[in-house]
Amino acid sequence: MSEVRVVSEKRIIAVVLVLAAFILAGLGWQQLQWSLEAVDRQDKEPIEVVIPPAASTSDVAEILKGHDLIRDKSVFVIYCRLRGVDQKLKAGTYGFSKSQSVQDLVDDLVKGRVITQVFTVPEGYDLAQIGQLLAEKGICGYDEYKQALTGEYNYSFMKDIQARDNRLEGFLFPDTYQVPRGITAREVVDMMLARFDQVWKTRFESSARQQGRTVYEVVTLASLVEKEAKIDEERPIIAGVLENRLRKGMLLQVDATVLYGLGQHKQQVTYEDLKVDSPYNTYRYPGLPPGPIASPGAASIEAVLNPARHDYYYYVYVGDGRHYFSRTYEEHLQAKNSHR
Repeated sequence: MSEVRVVSEKRIIAVVLVLAAFILAGLGWQQLQWSLEAVDRQDKEPIEVVIPPAASTSDVAEILKGHDLIRDKSVFVIYCRLRGVDQKLKAGTYGFSKSQSVQDLVDDLVKGRVITQVFTVPEGYDLAQIGQLLAEKGICGYDEYKQALTGEYNYSFMKDIQARDNRLEGFLFPDTYQVPRGITAREVVDMMLARFDQVWKTRFESSARQQGRTVYEVVTLASLVEKEAKIDEERPIIAGVLENRLRKGMLLQVDATVLYGLGQHKQQVTYEDLKVDSPYNTYRYPGLPPGPIASPGAASIEAVLNPARHDYYYYVYVGDGRHYFSRTYEEHLQAKNSHR
C-alpha cells in the first residue's frame, strides 16, 4: 500500500510540475510578445533619436529605452541577434514613435531610414549665399561650411583649379538636395561637387573637349551668363555677346563681376564701384575674371558651349527680364537713353 501511495504522489508532483512548466512557458511567451509590441499604438508623436556611429546593439537598446520606445532592452538585443542584424544597425538621426513595434524600429535602423531635410540651391548663388542658405535651413553651421570649402576633394575636373579660398566657386551645382539630419558640411559640399561632376561628364564634357575648352573656362563664362540672363531664351544670345567681345579683345564690362570683387549684392553698380582695382573688375581688366563668380545652372553651361551666332556686342536691360541687343556703341547708347 505504501509503495502505491508513493508512486501516486510522484505522479501527481510530476503532473503539477509539467502543468507549472506549461503555465510558466505560456506566461513567458506572453511576456515576450508584450515586450516586442509597441509601447503605445495610439501615440504617433515623432521622437527624435540620435544613434551615434559605432554604437553597439546594447547601446542602441539603452538609447531606445531612454526614450521609452521599447519595454525591455534584453529582448531588443536578443531579437536583433536572432534576426542576424546585430551588426547592421545604422547610425543617424531618426524620427521614431511609441506606435512602432520592435520589428518596426529594427527595420528602420537596418535600412537607415533617417530623418531627411530638403534644400534647394538656386542658379546663380555664390559660395557665400550657399553657406547662408545652409545655415538658415539648419543643415550645417556657416563656419563649418567655410572650413569644408578648404578641404581636398577628389574630382578630375578640379585639377585645373588653382588653390585659393574661393576655388570651389561655380562648382557647387545648383539643384534640390535631400540629405539626412546631422550631415556634415564636408559631406554637403562633396555631394554638390559630385552632382556637378555627374552633370558635367554626362552632358558637357565631350562638347567642351571637342572645342578645346577647359571646364574652368566654360564654368567661369557660364557664371557670367547666369548672372546676366533673366530668361532662358536670352542665355545663348548673351553668351554670344560675351564670346564676340572676347574674340575682339574688348573689355567684358559685366557688372556682376565688379560686385563679386566687392563682395556685395545690390541692384545697381555705381561709377565708384567701377574704379575698384580687382581682377574681377571686367571694366578694368580684359578677358575672363580669375574664376567663376557664382554657380551656373545647366542652361547657362549649355549656352556657353552652344552660343548664338550674331554680331551683337552690347546689351541693355529693358525690363520684364529682357535685354535690348546692339551691334554698335552708338546704337547701345541710344538704347540706354530710351530705356532709362
